[in-house]
Amino acid sequence: MWVAILVSWRIAFGEYIFQVPANRLGYGQFTAYQLKIIQECITLTVFVLLAYLHPRESFRWNYVGSFACILGAGVFAFWDRF
Repeated sequence: MWVAILVSWRIAFGEYIFQVPANRLGYGQFTAYQLKIIQECITLTVFVLLAYLHPRESFRWNYVGSFACILGAGVFAFWDRF
């Protein structure tokens, strides 16, 4: 149990190192909503990579559709910047 806790906190710490400075530097350029969407995209990307690499789970077609919807949500959130 302790190993699982330490590993999960190590992963979360890696994300935290990148997200906090990005939020501080990006707040003037992006809105708080846009920064939150970026944060969620980073979190999901890390989770997908770890789910694919560690337990070697198969990647199914419905996952591709789900990630396409998430990508579409990200594009939609930044639509006024294009």
